[in-house]
Amino acid sequence: MLLLLPALAQAQGVWDPLTRRLAEDGFEPAKLNVLFSRPEVRFDPLVMARKMNALLEVKLSAGKPKPEAPELYVSYLNPFLIMQAHGFLDTQRAALREAKKRYGVPEEILTALLLVETKLGRNVGSKSALATLASMALAGDFSLVAPHIEYRDLPPDLAAWLRWRTAQKAAWAYKELKALLVYAKNAGYDPASIPGSVYGAIGICQFMPSNAVRYGADLDGDGKVDLFSPTDAVLSTARFLSANGWRSGLTREGQMAVLYRYNHSHPYTRTIMAVADRLRGDDAPASENGW
Repeated sequence: MLLLLPALAQAQGVWDPLTRRLAEDGFEPAKLNVLFSRPEVRFDPLVMARKMNALLEVKLSAGKPKPEAPELYVSYLNPFLIMQAHGFLDTQRAALREAKKRYGVPEEILTALLLVETKLGRNVGSKSALATLASMALAGDFSLVAPHIEYRDLPPDLAAWLRWRTAQKAAWAYKELKALLVYAKNAGYDPASIPGSVYGAIGICQFMPSNAVRYGADLDGDGKVDLFSPTDAVLSTARFLSANGWRSGLTREGQMAVLYRYNHSHPYTRTIMAVADRLRGDDAPASENGW
């Protein structure tokens, strides 16, 4: 045990630049020190390295033929998932109707979106959103990431681009980390206990924390926004879509354009529309006049 103490102190000390920065931005130093001293809040340079390796792969393959994207993700149309979506429509009918009343987003669209995002809450991520975002924020120090970059002997212009892109992504992660701490405090969550995606999205609706703070809505009346609660997730999702252009009378193309702002993927938007069609009992595309 005595031999492990120096290593533990060094592991905890890696967060010092980040906790100092958070303290300067108004977060309580004592609480930060306790939070970032917990053994489950570990720095992982591979979080940022994986992202940078993927971006490098895209940049180096520019001009090369790309694999053709699928029309949609047909796995979400299997009968078992559609049955579960129908069950969600039934059990969350009151919340879905209230969301439609306030923001005009149909129940089937909201259900289909949450099915694609997290299979209606069954897959909200297994990683600590706090550790993920904090690791990326700290990795603005490129020396922490460099040993894990798969590409070696990069030309100077590409190496400079990689450093710039890493710093840019670290700045984004720091903003999201601050939002996560605010969200956790407002929702009464232990920040270290919130599960998230590989890049820190949280809840049944997979909001980034800044969107959780901005668009999160309390429907069940407990005074807190809990994106792991189906009712709050439904209303928050509808609020986001409304703020990003959803309105009554949109054409099908207009609806898909709004969904694209949720996730910049055309197969994603087509999948949501196809699932919604199934839920409405309409395997054919919805009319050009929308819902």
